[in-house]
Amino acid sequence: MSLLLLLATAAPLAAEGATDAIVVTGSREPVALDTTAVSATIFDRETLDALGLPLAPDTLRLAPGVSVATTGPRGTQTQIRIRGAEANHSLVFIDGIRFNDPAAGNEARFELLGTDALSRMELVRGPQSALWGSEALGGVVAVETANPLAESGLSALAEYGGDDSRRGSAEFATRAGAVGLSGSAGWIKSDGIDSFGVGGERDGFENKAASLKAVYAPSPAGEIGVVGHWIEGISEFDGFDPVTFQRADTLDATKNRVMAVRGWARTSLDGWVLQFDGSYLDSANRNRLADNPLNSTFGERFTLGGQLSKTLGRHRFTVAAEHEAETFRARDQVYFGGTDQRRSRDLTAAIGEWRADWSEMFATDVAVRHDDFSAFADATTVRASALFRFAPAWTLHGGYGEGIAQPSFYDLFGFFPGSFIGNPTLRPETSKGWEAGVRWRGEKASLGVTGFSNRLENEIIDTFDPVTFLSSTANVDGKSRRRGVEVDGAYRVGAFTVAANYTYLDAGEQRVSGAAQVREVRRAKHSANLIVDGSLGLVTLGGSLAYVGKRIDTDFDLFPAERVKLDDYVLASLRLGYRITPQIEAYARMENAFDADYQDVVGYNTPGRTVYAGLRLRLGR
Repeated sequence: MSLLLLLATAAPLAAEGATDAIVVTGSREPVALDTTAVSATIFDRETLDALGLPLAPDTLRLAPGVSVATTGPRGTQTQIRIRGAEANHSLVFIDGIRFNDPAAGNEARFELLGTDALSRMELVRGPQSALWGSEALGGVVAVETANPLAESGLSALAEYGGDDSRRGSAEFATRAGAVGLSGSAGWIKSDGIDSFGVGGERDGFENKAASLKAVYAPSPAGEIGVVGHWIEGISEFDGFDPVTFQRADTLDATKNRVMAVRGWARTSLDGWVLQFDGSYLDSANRNRLADNPLNSTFGERFTLGGQLSKTLGRHRFTVAAEHEAETFRARDQVYFGGTDQRRSRDLTAAIGEWRADWSEMFATDVAVRHDDFSAFADATTVRASALFRFAPAWTLHGGYGEGIAQPSFYDLFGFFPGSFIGNPTLRPETSKGWEAGVRWRGEKASLGVTGFSNRLENEIIDTFDPVTFLSSTANVDGKSRRRGVEVDGAYRVGAFTVAANYTYLDAGEQRVSGAAQVREVRRAKHSANLIVDGSLGLVTLGGSLAYVGKRIDTDFDLFPAERVKLDDYVLASLRLGYRITPQIEAYARMENAFDADYQDVVGYNTPGRTVYAGLRLRLGR
């Protein structure tokens, strides 16, 4: 399926052949893209392969409304912000498992997420907490590996390139009767670059990942499955001088590991669909300086849920219940255990959703969720949307949504003597917002415009006391705004698809109650993307241009810290492949083809032009 059919800022009238495009997180049950009003972008396997970008953030930045900030070289902390929301306001699912790390500020470890084993990536923008709960305040990212009941075959990849970068992966999917099995393994390693840029040593990284999925479907009405993921990364970076607290060429390194497993059972009868699932996630983050351990954080999350759906005519009703328990542990060697702690919390939620197709022209979707938090006041969130097809190729869409994000364990209880003290009185952040747009979709082209506006309340900000030199966190009074416009379009030219999008974003932050808002850091006011993919005979091509406008960041090397402006830049990538045989493809690709000299985070270098070459094997796919 081409990118033309899958890039969408709304739920348009589908072009011919697009009816099988499914949005997994746009509702409590997967729904067809042309029947939902959510703003969604989907990258399928063909597009991911054509672009050839090994890490998920490099692909996600090509979607409308997405800001990406990497703290220097590849493999270091990478934050995704959707429609101007914070980095911990993006909820991530991998094969249905909530993958945000409770031991890393509730952020997802995007720097560890590769694309080689993914069959699709989905991004839904706007508050989705009424469906999925905490952290779904800015949007939801859902990625999936192969479904062994629908795919079969074997593929492998080997690549070498600049900065002594090596990459290898393999995946398989097979089915025997009612049983399907799929799995993958991947490895990326690079010597990297000097992130501080003063002639010091290179800061490299290494990522490893593996997954295994088994599904048993004795009949079309029933299914039982289990999936497991293991991801581990080691990243070197330049940190801070322990005396001056300024950036310095250090030998810091971090080792991050996430393991997770999920099981589910689903059955349907006479329009009723019942599903149970449970998942467990375990994470560990260990920091060191040279060969000396510094500190470690550990997180656990156990989730158990059930869901019942029923179709009555043109109406679909869903009720669900979830229970989630999280644990956070911190250990240190620097302060002889002085910062050690163990914290836990849980929540129980009830969810209801009503989807209605009132006619061929008009559809609505309403969802309500109530969260019973053990550590905070209970909260109820709502989402309502509508879709109106006023002409064969034209669609209007609009919606209202609310979001919520719990304070992270670090915000609440983090402690570093002489520098940071957590604030256990913090309240969850909440948001309310709307979006509205229009989309036209023809047989070979599409065009859409969506406007959005969100107001964030109880925003958690960092504070600094110039007397004690201690930092902490606090909820700020007032409302912080995030508003903007997303424009996207695509055109099919022969065997090639050209897709483009532009985002205008006005993201403001209420730093002091009653004062004027200031621009949020690391979020460009203007951004645009261009994607081309297709094939001509034995040659395949995939390329992209990503423009990131000027942004604001905070330079903590200055005292007092000052807000500085980061220059705009253009990132270009290109991949050319040649099929030596139907099963073997040789390819070359280039990242940062224009050799842009840019920074995502003030003071940290990023890779220049880099060239790679590799082979890909496909059997049965």
